[in-house]
Amino acid sequence: MATLHDLLEAHIGAGTLPGAVGLVARGDQVEVAAVGTQDVGDGVPMARDSIFRVASITKSVTAAALLILVEEGTLALDDPIGTWLPELDKPVVVRTPASPVDDVVPADRPITVFDVLASQAGYGFASDFTLPAVQKLFTVQKDGRVPSNFPPADEWMAALGRIPLLYQPGAAWLYDTCSVLQGVLISRVTGQPLPEFLTERIFGPLGMVDTGFEVPAAKRGRFTSFYRPGDDGSLELADGPDGEWRSLPALPLGNGGLASTADDWLAFCRMLLAGGVAADGRRVLSADSVHMMTTDHTNPAQRDIGRLFLEGQGWGCGGSVDIHRTNPWNTPGRYGWVGGTGTAAHVIPATGAVTILLTQVAATGPVPAPVIREFWQYAADA
Repeated sequence: MATLHDLLEAHIGAGTLPGAVGLVARGDQVEVAAVGTQDVGDGVPMARDSIFRVASITKSVTAAALLILVEEGTLALDDPIGTWLPELDKPVVVRTPASPVDDVVPADRPITVFDVLASQAGYGFASDFTLPAVQKLFTVQKDGRVPSNFPPADEWMAALGRIPLLYQPGAAWLYDTCSVLQGVLISRVTGQPLPEFLTERIFGPLGMVDTGFEVPAAKRGRFTSFYRPGDDGSLELADGPDGEWRSLPALPLGNGGLASTADDWLAFCRMLLAGGVAADGRRVLSADSVHMMTTDHTNPAQRDIGRLFLEGQGWGCGGSVDIHRTNPWNTPGRYGWVGGTGTAAHVIPATGAVTILLTQVAATGPVPAPVIREFWQYAADA
């Protein structure tokens, strides 16, 4: 029977990946494979503690942080976000999704904290990227794999506030933008920078010592390079260890700005499986918050709007929730997400399993790469 190492090694040998770290855990049983190299050029061997840009799996951490504030009563799920984000206090909406960006109507109601947590605020990417409001959003909601694309939070919020919503608040599930809003909201509500709050309330208690929005010089020997596939199938360097993550960005991106390791992410996933409790017994989240994160909050119409991203899945808070077994690896209740840097992390509450795959090759679309699908199949069969 092929091992996890064998599965990943096949992709290294084919030249589609320089390296990868895969992890499958059930209870105390953990299988880890670190294969290939951190960099195409220097050949530093991949290791279990290699650091990767985890991209959109950042979203679950940001959602957990916002739910901590809800638990504490600092804000409520039905609070209008305009209290803290005045740029979005009086949103307007395009008359129809296909309408020009200047054909707008007032929003039926304010955007709430729940709308932002559930990615239903009206901002984000639908399945049709050609819609005028989506094209306008692309001028502000840029590729988060390049953090320097984003200006400071106040400047970014001002620009976003000039763009109309694609749908009325609560009417649609739309991808990505709401997770950036969550991060800005956390910072404004607490008066703390997002990295500081996450370290204090999540990373510190969970022992996630290698997770953050920057990779300090002392750790860059473990930091992988990031590549994009070239037209000829070659791997083109997009960012090196001394590149975008060498210092904190102007806007720490709650949608995809973290760098991390497989074991750090395992600690976060195990906390979710334990109902919000860390390995040392400290409570990080309430069981109710974990339930909210890992429960689908979408309806069929909302999922249809976002069908490009949700295949057999709904959305909880910061991650998808499998609702149909459309593939052998889809397990109803499985929670997690994939990242645009070739990453994936999921928990399966029904079996107590954790699956984590970290690579350093950019995704070219919302459909997971073959290595991720093969990894999921392996984890389902193991």
